[in-house]
Amino acid sequence: MSKELDKPRWRRPISLHNLWPSSKSLRLLAVAALSLTLLLPLCRPRLTQSNFSLNSLHSERLANVAARCQYLAQEPGPPSDFHQRTHSDRFDPASTPPTLIRSAKIWTGNNNGTQVIHGDILLENGLIVAIGRIHKSVIEKYKHLEVVDVHNAWVTPGIVDLHSHIGVDSIPELKGSDDYYSSKAAVAPWARSLDGLNTHDLSYELSTAGGITTAVVLPGSAGVIGGQAFPIKLRKTKERTPTSMLLEPPFNINTSFPDSITSPRWRHLKQACGENPGKFHFFSSLKAFKKYLTSTASVFGMTRMDVTWALREAYNKARQLKETQDNHCSKISSGTHSELGNFPEDLQWEMLTDVLRGKVKVHTHCYEAVDLDQLMRLSEEFQFPIASVHHASEAYLVPDVLKRNYGPPPAIAMFGSQARYKREAYRGSEFAPRILAEHGFAVVMKSDHPVLNSRHLLFEAQQAYYYGLSESLAIASVTSTPARVLGLDHRVGYLRPGWDADLVVWDSHPLAIGATPIHVFIDGISQLPSARVALKPTTHQKVPKVPNFDKEAKAVLQYDGLPPLQPSKKIRGRVLFTNVTTLFSRDGDDITEMSFNDTTRRGVVLVENGAIQCVGTKQSCAVPSQHDLEIVDLKGGSISPGLVSFGAPLGTTEILSEDSTNDGNVLDPFISPIPSILGGDRTLIRAVDGLQFGGRDALTAYRFGVTSAITAPSSTGFVAGLSTHFSLGADHALKQGAIINEIAGLHVALSHAVTLPSISTQIATLRRLLLHPTEAPHTDYFAEVIKGHIPIVIEAHSADVIATLILLKKEVENKTGRSMKMTITGASEAHLLAHELFHADVGIILKPGRPFPLGWEAKRILPGPPLTQETAISRLVGHGVTVAIGIIESWDARNSRFDIAWAALEAGGKLSRKQAIKLVSTNLQKLLTGSVASAEMSDLIALEGGDIFDLETKVVAIISPLQRSVDLL
Repeated sequence: MSKELDKPRWRRPISLHNLWPSSKSLRLLAVAALSLTLLLPLCRPRLTQSNFSLNSLHSERLANVAARCQYLAQEPGPPSDFHQRTHSDRFDPASTPPTLIRSAKIWTGNNNGTQVIHGDILLENGLIVAIGRIHKSVIEKYKHLEVVDVHNAWVTPGIVDLHSHIGVDSIPELKGSDDYYSSKAAVAPWARSLDGLNTHDLSYELSTAGGITTAVVLPGSAGVIGGQAFPIKLRKTKERTPTSMLLEPPFNINTSFPDSITSPRWRHLKQACGENPGKFHFFSSLKAFKKYLTSTASVFGMTRMDVTWALREAYNKARQLKETQDNHCSKISSGTHSELGNFPEDLQWEMLTDVLRGKVKVHTHCYEAVDLDQLMRLSEEFQFPIASVHHASEAYLVPDVLKRNYGPPPAIAMFGSQARYKREAYRGSEFAPRILAEHGFAVVMKSDHPVLNSRHLLFEAQQAYYYGLSESLAIASVTSTPARVLGLDHRVGYLRPGWDADLVVWDSHPLAIGATPIHVFIDGISQLPSARVALKPTTHQKVPKVPNFDKEAKAVLQYDGLPPLQPSKKIRGRVLFTNVTTLFSRDGDDITEMSFNDTTRRGVVLVENGAIQCVGTKQSCAVPSQHDLEIVDLKGGSISPGLVSFGAPLGTTEILSEDSTNDGNVLDPFISPIPSILGGDRTLIRAVDGLQFGGRDALTAYRFGVTSAITAPSSTGFVAGLSTHFSLGADHALKQGAIINEIAGLHVALSHAVTLPSISTQIATLRRLLLHPTEAPHTDYFAEVIKGHIPIVIEAHSADVIATLILLKKEVENKTGRSMKMTITGASEAHLLAHELFHADVGIILKPGRPFPLGWEAKRILPGPPLTQETAISRLVGHGVTVAIGIIESWDARNSRFDIAWAALEAGGKLSRKQAIKLVSTNLQKLLTGSVASAEMSDLIALEGGDIFDLETKVVAIISPLQRSVDLL
């Protein structure tokens, strides 16, 4: 067989055009039927009134059916005269003044995302009227024109989120706020996300402040076919209804059939394969539901074979209905319609018949090769194209499989670096976007909001760019590409005359870390009338340079997604780092900075057995001969303290949803009595006893400069236990330097978990544990807390709960006469108590560092630019509070250096570079262990090409005095 025959080809689904001569003949048929109705009284004057009515109804029904058949035959898409419109269909006359955006660098999306125009953008009636060099005469015709001079800032189309549950999995999470799946059936093509869309979700304003203008609200992946999805615009409307937020909804959302024959609009369907489908449909009890939280679908009797059969059975029913409809239409077109009844319809399956007619964009949750292969077979068997595959963690490993799609290859919607949170995602790679793009796939970065806060969807594109996706494709991955996948690229995703006036003005290049909107327009209406944005360095106006990861991208394919992550070389002798521009080092719990400003003579750092011997020049350091000396050229790079991670179960969990890969959750006295064999309810479990070294998240973090982690035992209750501080680069617990602090701090959590009593009960329990130590002080770590020997680390978000904890700390200290070390983690509302926290000497670990009001107790966040001038970090630091940043999931540890760069930029000069580094190094150690390791016993990281705040840098070595070696990565 020739290669040409092997190529995938577009095969249009069988069209109703094949079943009759033409749509024109149908119109004639409808007219003839109507004429027949009118002429019958003249031709047959003896007809009774009853007979006349029956014949008239038959002719009217025939005309309606003919029109229905004609509509079914039409292809979806905008009408041919769409761009002749003078007003947007979403135009709000009262809130949409003509606006001129002046002096912009405009990324239009044209020419495969490479076109940049310097000029102006004129907005009117919810549309882009003109772009580029706009003639003076055009502007002068407006009597009232709002002018926004953006001073050469970057402008892009509004961000389009292809995968969101905004509004249906709404924030804050409350009972009834999760309406994103049907619990009635595993196959639910009739279910519609529109019917659960909450207009009061706090995420709308936050996500708009991140540049999101359009989002596709998908049902969840609990069902095999979860239901119908709907694109929405994120601006609030005067009508205040879900319907008013819709973007080009299908005509049949309010009627079974449109009043006039017009071009159908694209519909959207969410389906899923693999582990997720079916989990929610087999719960016989609350106990079964709890079991789901740590289990997979097979526990409930739905395996991959069941999922595939459910899909095939559903589409087979749809095919049968479609064939019946086509046969009905064929008889009409051939004139053999005398005995025809009503048009065959089934509201349960009509969505899937539209899929088979090519009128639906099918979006499929699908991870592994086995699932992707099954999906392509489904597409081939029932002859309909898959528009996009979501998550698709192994798509980059099997690109040829995806090219078997019935139609063009599907788009791939994915995360930037989120992976390994379950078995299906274990082989996920940060290099997947670039690899897929090299194979010609359309790559989309998505949020899965609220899994990731869609406010920061642009960060996913920035990560894809950092790991090798081109500049144009990275920006397109959140603008023009998802618009094209949705069939909405005739109006969003591009900046062109006649397109919707959805655009974002950025304070820096959109691929620069921390890029923040200055202005957001949706339908020509400003969404940020009083944006507050910190001044960014001028270097942020250019596209950032990024490291070369060709070697790593090649290795991920060579090793089937699991390349070796251990250091390439471990050196216990002497290493000379040359061409060093900056050295950040520890001085107690502070950070010092040394710069080498002479570009002709960069600094050198001489290391022996993992310890720095000299910093200076080759001459001042008396560098020995190159014999037995490893030389590492940092190419203008820097050396910084190794970063520390806290908050995720890093080191005790490999795959969160797989019990056999985890240490597991500790027993909690509120949930069940602690067995006497453990020593009773004051017994605390030590995380050090459950450490697992060499995990992929741990080693990935190590390669990106996070050299150690402080991890508490995993818990879903009140008491967690005793955390430990350990090295992420060690092979096992017996290696030199593997355990830094066997016991770090004592951890508890105050939460509204269903298994726990009231918050006041939990605080009363904590008071008893602190004020009434046992008679065995050496085994009672609460006694060690009140002596000030170890810190107590308390998870809490609400400002009211934090205020109560401050009072509790004062009460304990007054009664014991000792100072107690207290740290609050989570701390979403801590900024409201910045003054009080400082005076109470309570430290704060913000987790996550960029707050999100996920729960009711976290709804009073300080969102930061562009919504507020200050951030939670800048306000707390400004009041003298010791602050650090934590994470929630293990995969995110690798992004710590991006977190501190972002925090420093958002603070607008209120946070120095040294203070930013402390957020994920010395401050974490101080707050979680009570002290900071000496500089002589602290790891350092060497970065090539710049310092730790630059996107263009890459960690190339770990300098470890603890392990008495240098690891070359």
